[in-house]
Formats: sequence, structure tokens, C-alpha cells
Amino acid sequence: MLIDFPMQTMLIIMLCILIGDALFEFILDVLNLKNLKPELPEEGTGIYDPEKYARSQQYYKANQTFSWIVSATSLLGTLAMLLLGGFGWLDLWLRNHTNNPVFLALLFFGVLMLVSGLLQLPFQLYKIFVIEEKFGFNKMSIRTFVTDKIKGLIIGGIISGLLLSLLVMIYENTGNYFWILSWVTVSVVMLFATMFYASWILPMFNKLSPLPEGSLRTAIEEYSRKTGFQVQNIFVMDGSKRSAKANAFFSGLGKKKKIVLFDTLIQNHTTEELVAVLAHETGHYRLKHTRTGLLLGLLQTGLMFYMLSFFLGNVNLAHALGAETPSFHLNILAFGILYTPVSHVLSIFMNMNSRKHEFEADGFAKKTSDANAMISALKKLSVDNLSNLTPHPAYVFVHYSHPPLLERIKALQS
Repeated sequence: MLIDFPMQTMLIIMLCILIGDALFEFILDVLNLKNLKPELPEEGTGIYDPEKYARSQQYYKANQTFSWIVSATSLLGTLAMLLLGGFGWLDLWLRNHTNNPVFLALLFFGVLMLVSGLLQLPFQLYKIFVIEEKFGFNKMSIRTFVTDKIKGLIIGGIISGLLLSLLVMIYENTGNYFWILSWVTVSVVMLFATMFYASWILPMFNKLSPLPEGSLRTAIEEYSRKTGFQVQNIFVMDGSKRSAKANAFFSGLGKKKKIVLFDTLIQNHTTEELVAVLAHETGHYRLKHTRTGLLLGLLQTGLMFYMLSFFLGNVNLAHALGAETPSFHLNILAFGILYTPVSHVLSIFMNMNSRKHEFEADGFAKKTSDANAMISALKKLSVDNLSNLTPHPAYVFVHYSHPPLLERIKALQS
């Protein structure tokens, strides 16, 4: 088995996975880049005008070039840490301050996340305030950026810190039952997050206001009566505070379900188009897509913890990272790298299922609202977000959680 391999072999396997993953992604990116059509394709007529289409191509190329720079920097940093024993050095340095396994894990990942966050900061600033600004998307101020970072650091630190502490304590005290109890623990957190994200977490960053009285609310209430599905928890989010891009999403389960519409979506679409978008989101709930996605996520998490249980306590993994003593945090880090191919395969499956659900939700919207309005809304969303009209099929297969625009339009027209 892989866990019985000597230290050098483990290290080589991890290096091969990291480099192989980067090459695989690079090939997909190149295929997608080559699939761009310099001239507006015939099927794009009526969606983009030539000038806007050219701008969408420029936007994609700018983002792709930037993504390569970020990915290459991240890869080189990780390879350097592995080859120079940086992870092992950090572990040894922290052991001079504490031997408590919970504190060790918290400090180890805390230092890594802090350093990683600082290194990523210039890239994030460039992405938002140069690329997004250039193409007219950025609405965020420096103050909002800094505030978001501080809030994210505090909230993320508390949640991930508590969860990591629980996992370490479970590992230290339960032995063979670790993977089952950890799976249950993380599943409870996932369910909690699904139910209360829009109620507790999201309002810390964005203002959510009930959809006010008016023609839109009247049209939505009429749609609800027609379909026999009460859509009451509809909120408008101040997405324009950060970006000109528009979106809508469904959150929560049961009585906690909420539909959130970006204010930019409301500003740029007609009432008929917004009702069609709402019908699509309603379709996800009526067709139980939310529950199915959550169940698949829980099963995927269970598989991950089951596989992790075979790697914990492995001395060779710790040595491969340059450490002398095996530990929970080192084994998790090494497993995260080794698990990458499995994660990619599962991600492809999840994306396939997600694209299927999107087609089904579009079909629901077609049956219960206006198909032409839905098509019009999709076109506007694509143009307003400068979406790539001609992605490569291989890139779509691996990365797209939603079908490409032209495929969705074709399905709605059929």
C-alpha cells in the first residue's frame, strides 16, 4: 500500500502529484485559450455585440495570464517547502514552545495560513483593483477590502480553529473510531452552515433586505400562487458594494430556506426575467437539488476521512515533510497533497451532477414561467459578467458547475 512506501518514495509521489496537477491544469487552460474565437461566432449573434465580445476575450485573457502567475508562484513555494524541509522545520520550531497536540496543530496551520495570506495579499489587490477595475467590475473600496479581510480572518479562524481542535482531540482519544466520529462532527458543521449561512454569516459582510413591495414582489407572489410553492424569504443583497457582477442563489433548508437576489441583478433585469430567475432557483428546491448536493458532499467527506485514517500516525509521511516526529497536523498536510487526484475525480463527478441539475432547474423555469424571459436573463448575465462564450469541452467537463450559455439556451429552446 502507499502508506508502506519509504520516505523518499512518499516525497517523490507528492512532488509528482503537485507537478502533474499543475501540468494538467495548464493543458486545460491552453485548450480553453485556444478555443477562443477572435471574431464573434454566428451563434453569439444577439448575445454580444462585436465590441463587447472583444472585451470579454480581453477579460478572459487577462484573468488567465494572472492565474498562471499566481499558480506558478504557489507551486514553486510549495515545492520549495517540501524539498527544503520547511514544514518539518516549522514543526520542530513550534515543539520548542509546546508539545500539546491541539496547540501544535493550531499554531502549525495558523502560521501557514498567516504567511500564505500575506503572500497572496498583493495578488488579491492586483486582481480586484487592477484587473476588475480595468473592466468596470470593481466597486470595492480599500476600506471594504481591509474590513472584509479582518472579518474573514476572525470568523474563519474561530470556526476552523474550533473544528481543528475537535478533530485533534477525537484523534487523540478514539483510535480506530476517528474517521467515523470526525465525519459526524464535520457533517454537523456542514448542515449547520447550510442552514444558517445566509442568516448568520452573510449579514456580517453584506446587507440583506426583504424584497420591498412593488411590481416585482407582486409578480413573485403571483408566481408562487400559480405554482403552489410559497416563496416568502426573498432578500436583496447589496452586491454592488463590491462588484458590478450580478447573481442569485438559494440557501438554507426547510423553513430556513432563503432566495437572495443581488441588487445588481434587479437593476439590470426586467420583472419577467427576474421571475424566471426565481423560478430557476425554486426549481432547485422543488427538485431537491439542494438536499442531493448536500448528501453527496457528506458522502464525499466520509470517504475522505476514511482514507485519511490509513495515513494518520505514519512516520514516513512525517519524514517526507522533513520532520522527525509524526503528528496529526503533518499527516493531514501530506494527505491533503496525496488526496489531490481523488479530489479531482470527485470534483468532476460533482460538476457533472451540478450541470445536470442546472438543466433540470432551467426546465422547471421553462414550465412554470417564461422560457424566453429566462433566455434573455441568461444572455444579460453572460454579457454583464463578460463570460466566455466558447469554452473548450474538456475545460467544461472538468471545471464547469453550470452548463455553458449556448447549451442552456439550446435546451430552453428545444
